[in-house]
Amino acid sequence: MNTTADGARNVYVCAGPRTAFAKIDGPLAQLDAVGLGVPVVQEATKALARGSPDLVVWGAVIPSLSVSHLAREIWLDARLDPYVPALTVVQQCATSLAAATHAAAQMKAGRIDLALCGGSESMSNVQTGLTRGMSRVLRRVAQAKGPGQALQALGGLRLRHVKLSIPGVKERTTGLTMGEHAEITTKEWNIDRESQDRFALGSHRNAIAAWEGGFFDDLVMTSDAFPQIERDGIPRADTSLEKLANLPPVFDRKSGQGTLTAGNSSPLTDGAAACWVATERGLGRLGQALYRARLLDWEVAAVDIERDGLLMAPSLAVPRLLARQGLRYSDIGLWEVHEAFAAQVLFTIAALNDRGWLKERAGVDADLGTVPEDRINPVGGSVALGHPFGATGARILSQAVKRLSETGGRALVSICAAGGMGHVALLEAV
Repeated sequence: MNTTADGARNVYVCAGPRTAFAKIDGPLAQLDAVGLGVPVVQEATKALARGSPDLVVWGAVIPSLSVSHLAREIWLDARLDPYVPALTVVQQCATSLAAATHAAAQMKAGRIDLALCGGSESMSNVQTGLTRGMSRVLRRVAQAKGPGQALQALGGLRLRHVKLSIPGVKERTTGLTMGEHAEITTKEWNIDRESQDRFALGSHRNAIAAWEGGFFDDLVMTSDAFPQIERDGIPRADTSLEKLANLPPVFDRKSGQGTLTAGNSSPLTDGAAACWVATERGLGRLGQALYRARLLDWEVAAVDIERDGLLMAPSLAVPRLLARQGLRYSDIGLWEVHEAFAAQVLFTIAALNDRGWLKERAGVDADLGTVPEDRINPVGGSVALGHPFGATGARILSQAVKRLSETGGRALVSICAAGGMGHVALLEAV
């Protein structure tokens, strides 16, 4: 058994395939989360040299009225080994990163050796439900024994029941959207509009350069299930600071101080992505061509949304993880940071550079240095590539692993998530 110096088992992340990402109501709109996940899982399992994974861990954020155990349904629809168990996970934007670290925890405990992890999201197929009151009445009508009981059940219907329940992206505890929360935190940390637009422009330029340079060619798959799209449809080669500056705010239009726009925010996106998590023994079941890196450690944090800001949890998780590993910011050669908004990345950097914030909020008193901003998202991030909630973690992990295979060193993966949570992971080239 291959182990680390402290006796724990080594765990590896291997790159997996993903769909190209498309804006909502675009070329992937005909597929729901299951339909998006099936071809990705089928493509991923082509990497198996023998046997099957010990576990499938998959997730999506948008709820389905017809599918409760998404991971299992995708695996069965893919017509793969029915004896492989599955687990469906949800951790908002960090869902498929959480899938990977859950599998890794089972491997550290010696329970499994190989897991297929990932997520899918169809923002184009958000299902509309009925209110609880309407649902109760209709259920009683369906259970009625005869017209008389059915009419009696309908008598319980009230005008307040006659409306649709449409899932949204608002925080249940505050009633505000993620964008509205981000606007608040942006103002608190004094992140100006030009800085956000410059960051967004860099994300697009990096993504376009990576596509033109062939970086994504063996990470993004094609399929008969979605023949209309072969590459990400969101990166804009023709964008500029001038064009971004002309876009109006979308989350704070009334105060005259809003700075988050459609250009410096991640768009609503459809897509699916997978990655592999394996022990040394599990790697023996995979082909040798896969990019891989050692998963050294991970950290999950949560914040008080109203005190700290909805998207600030990575600013607690990152310093805790690095301090535990005895590392400084400069020791990380690659920073793969989820871009919910350009502003969110910028105010997270500001917090990470603030010794007072780290000591008070994260409980870390070490001098970690200054975040090397030129090492963040060198092949683009969610603002340019898109953000299908459940798929983003696996997308980031796979491209981080591939980058490490080219550059060596260490990578930090950081994802903020709704509910005031953050999930980060530390990878090392092998």
